[in-house]
Amino acid sequence: MLRIAIVDDHQIVRAGFREMLADELDLEIAFEAASGEDALDALRETGADVVLLDLALPGQSGVDVLRAIRQRFEGVRVLVLSGFPEDRYAMALLRSGADGYLCKDCEREELIRAIRTVADGRRYVSARTAELLAEELAGGGTAPPHESLSDRELQVFLRLARGESVTEIADSLALSVKTVSTYRSRVLEKLEVASNAELAAYAIRQGLLVE
Repeated sequence: MLRIAIVDDHQIVRAGFREMLADELDLEIAFEAASGEDALDALRETGADVVLLDLALPGQSGVDVLRAIRQRFEGVRVLVLSGFPEDRYAMALLRSGADGYLCKDCEREELIRAIRTVADGRRYVSARTAELLAEELAGGGTAPPHESLSDRELQVFLRLARGESVTEIADSLALSVKTVSTYRSRVLEKLEVASNAELAAYAIRQGLLVE
């Protein structure tokens, strides 16, 4: 029996996923959570084999939760289910430790296939993500600069783009202000921008701001 966690802040979305999984006799819902903090608490108390993780969460973002799961819960598989198309986040999140990435408008059969694939210890990539990987391997892709960010740099970048200060980010991520400032400098350099305002403008252009 595979135990599935559904992490999404919209009740109707959680209900939809729950209904999609209801007929699979070897899948059971371990828990549902509406925030990253609740999801991490439930993983400690209840556990799960596969986490269906939304990116747009209140408080800790999906990127934050993914990093925390990788650090604290060995063996838990993470399938990101996002409203953002693969072109925007899939490659960066796979590099950050996601076991798969799917858009929320996927068909039921693809969702089931993805869950079974990641539960089996393999990566799941959609047809579009496979195309992006092939383009990158062939050297013909034009990957945007944010795809070169590390998982921690991506965390800091998205928080800066949402208007959080270095001090606020340091408190949220349990890092020193100096460390966050270093990450900020790296992000500015990699994205070739000079200020937080330009970071936000870049995120808007790329469609990366998670509301």
